[in-house]
Amino acid sequence: MLLTVKELSARLNIKPSTLYLWAGKGKIPCLKIHGLVRFQENEIEPWLKRFRKQPKTEVSRRVHPRTFDIDRVIARVKKGAYNPRHGETRQRSSPIGEEAADGAV
Repeated sequence: MLLTVKELSARLNIKPSTLYLWAGKGKIPCLKIHGLVRFQENEIEPWLKRFRKQPKTEVSRRVHPRTFDIDRVIARVKKGAYNPRHGETRQRSSPIGEEAADGAV
């Protein structure tokens, strides 16, 4: 049996314009008969089943036996964040070299 756009859009609870768009892009199985778009009921059911989520298989999770060492984590973060140009607290000389005269050194 052939379904019209109006009938199928009511069943799927979507706008008819969406069905026309899908049919035009080939996203849904349809027949075009002299410019009319029709859908075969026996093709729509398998098409809908493709969108069903499959149950995920149980994946074994590896448990890491090592303990959480906060000091090691902090050291790793510091190593990545601080470099010779970042994080220094001593004053650097200015490009014009007047820091001694200004009392900055």
